[in-house]
Amino acid sequence: MGGCTFFNSGSMKPNKTLQYIIQAIGWGIVFCFPLFFMTKDEEQVGLHYLGYVFVPVAFMVIFYANYVFLIDRLLFRKRMVYFLVANLALFLLLIMLLDWWREYYLIEILGDTPRRGDGPPKAMFLLRDGAIMALTAALSVAIKVTNNWYVTENERKELEKVRTEAELQNLKSQLNPHFLFNTLNNIYSLIAIDAERAQYAVHDLSRLLRHVLYENKQLFVPLEGEVAFMRSYIELMSLRLPGKVDLQVDLPEAGSQVMVAPLLFISLIENAFKHGVSPTERSFIHISLQVIPAPAEAVVCRIENSNYPKHDNDRSGSGIGLSNLRKRLDLLYAGKYEFRTGVEGDRYVAYLKILC
Repeated sequence: MGGCTFFNSGSMKPNKTLQYIIQAIGWGIVFCFPLFFMTKDEEQVGLHYLGYVFVPVAFMVIFYANYVFLIDRLLFRKRMVYFLVANLALFLLLIMLLDWWREYYLIEILGDTPRRGDGPPKAMFLLRDGAIMALTAALSVAIKVTNNWYVTENERKELEKVRTEAELQNLKSQLNPHFLFNTLNNIYSLIAIDAERAQYAVHDLSRLLRHVLYENKQLFVPLEGEVAFMRSYIELMSLRLPGKVDLQVDLPEAGSQVMVAPLLFISLIENAFKHGVSPTERSFIHISLQVIPAPAEAVVCRIENSNYPKHDNDRSGSGIGLSNLRKRLDLLYAGKYEFRTGVEGDRYVAYLKILC
């Protein structure tokens, strides 16, 4: 009777316009209901409706007195006693006014003088009115509390979204200099080996940094762009590889429009080049990225490399890449990813599967 809660798609905010429309329809039905059961005599219809109309008016007063004022000012401020007393006083006032109106309507308008013992006792009408008023007040409380819960929940989600975005931005701000630091270390090592190739590497690095700094500002980007970035990075890193390293790369061809978070896989590739290469012994790095088509759309990255862990005094990057990757996965793909790293036999394996 009093209203319903409607919500905008994509958010948890109640749609107030629809609420008011539903409330208007509900009250319209209540006010017009007796007209369907009255005779066609216009004068009789008017007289009978006049005797009825003040009852829903009283219920409307109860509903909106609570909905607009009492619930916000008293109930939500935990002043329960004042809230109950205010409603009780309002009930008694309206019950007395309705009782007075029935007496006036019967005697002054209809000209009917009721005799003692005729019809149901007055107390039955008073109890009926009081019970319906109590239900009307309870309905307004239920609607108001529900709306307030959704508003509070929406605000909580908005704050959580802001916090998550801030944390992601912080992780990305850590990742970018980390990526630059590791790449510059590789170029520095390359200078002593081949200055010409080092110059090419600097040019290649500028192209990579353009992607890192300017082309990955969105929360999710096409996988195609990330694959191109990974190819360029692998080419840059392969410039300084010894001849005894077996490098195998299996990346999807151009055309994939799957959306992924940027720079998810680069930390795994960095880790493989850092810990998978020995300057004197045979080594290998096998990089594979596969796209599983719909309906189980997913991206699977598996990297295997020979295991030559760095000594404790080699602190390049400080291990921040994998740590940040885990945090970003928790924030962006909670419950939708599988990630593990570790030694399997004679090789180190990194496995990441994300559901898109």
